[in-house]
Amino acid sequence: MGDADETAKLWKVNRTIHELVKDRGFMVADDEINMDLQHFRDLYANQSGVVDRNQLNFYTTSASNPTDQIFVFFCDEKSVGVKSMRKLLSILEEKSIQRGIIVFPGNMTPSARKVIVAMASEYRLEEFSEADLLVNIVHHTLVPRHEVLTQEEKRMLLEKYYLVFRSQTQWLGTMASVVAKSSKSQDPVKRAEDMRVIAFASSGRRYPSLAEESVDALNHYQQLA
Repeated sequence: MGDADETAKLWKVNRTIHELVKDRGFMVADDEINMDLQHFRDLYANQSGVVDRNQLNFYTTSASNPTDQIFVFFCDEKSVGVKSMRKLLSILEEKSIQRGIIVFPGNMTPSARKVIVAMASEYRLEEFSEADLLVNIVHHTLVPRHEVLTQEEKRMLLEKYYLVFRSQTQWLGTMASVVAKSSKSQDPVKRAEDMRVIAFASSGRRYPSLAEESVDALNHYQQLA
């Protein structure tokens, strides 16, 4: 890939990761999202036209909670290893930030992923390849927009959809921590969208194929914390 193509790719990746962070409720300037390619090149590319990924690193604060911060780390290693993860963790420790996202151009080694698991009690770490961020998936017209509910919205949802019919809960084998929503639709496209989520019990056992086959099927199951 030429330098011009690489710069254009990183411009898209940088825009998408800022959109992602903003969608999660963190403060992001509109200029970061609306920046055109030429402005991006002027800011981050050297005289040879090469973008230094380290210049793309940034951190920001939650709009609703000033103590909640997130750091986005652009790794320049084709294959992310433990060394890069240690570098990210040292930055998080230095800045007293508990949430981090690592963005990389190639792939991540199994050892690096083990670091994410091992540090889960102290840090919330996420990983994205640059290929995953070339397009903002929520902008796709066929992708329904998802929003995380607040605790109050979650409480209201549970009150609204609480199942009081013993026959339904017994038939579905649901447990107290499971949320179910039934739906009726004559639209085959809508129905296909509704049927795609399969229920899991708290034990991890998959429920039978009722959710895929019944007209009055499950729309969605979610294991609550």
